[in-house]
Amino acid sequence: MSRPDFTEVFTEIFDQDDPWGLESLWYEARKRDLLVAALPEARYARALEAGCATGMLTERLAARCDALLAVDVMPRAIERTRARLQGTANVQASVAQLPADWPAGRFDLIVLSELGYYFDPADWQRTAELAAAALTPTGTLVACHYQRQFADRRMCTEDVHAAVAGQPGLHHHVHHLEPDFLLEVWSRNPQPLRLREPIL
Repeated sequence: MSRPDFTEVFTEIFDQDDPWGLESLWYEARKRDLLVAALPEARYARALEAGCATGMLTERLAARCDALLAVDVMPRAIERTRARLQGTANVQASVAQLPADWPAGRFDLIVLSELGYYFDPADWQRTAELAAAALTPTGTLVACHYQRQFADRRMCTEDVHAAVAGQPGLHHHVHHLEPDFLLEVWSRNPQPLRLREPIL
């Protein structure tokens, strides 16, 4: 699979002090809060974050995971994530172009955030299939994507999420829709969250 033609655009973006306003915008901070709050388990043993960008969400996820692998297609993104998470022993950041470089092993949590609309449909379908197949028997799969139109979009957000939702054996737990973004959570565990904890 050839490298996406928007790599030059991403190179310029990641050379900015604050790409996409990830550090400065309340919108981005609030979205991270919502995503982390939507995770149904208090703790995850092994997690994968695809499209880690500058590591802002990575930092939040690391606090909930024993081991977290953060990947991005852009080497500069990985450099920035490693710098931000320097000294955080449970985080590994690596360059990977999905779906070709999908990492080995199973994951208790997989987060696909703000990346699906850059893929062509066939590659995203394969990525969704690999993500679902890589979940542990009670694993959690999260997708979060911007809703509005922009120049480099290849897929609409509804189709991005539909590719994930169509994977067998996933149970839908969260559907959070705003004018700006869609956040959804699926799990291999069909049990509603409240029923997972006994009343003491």
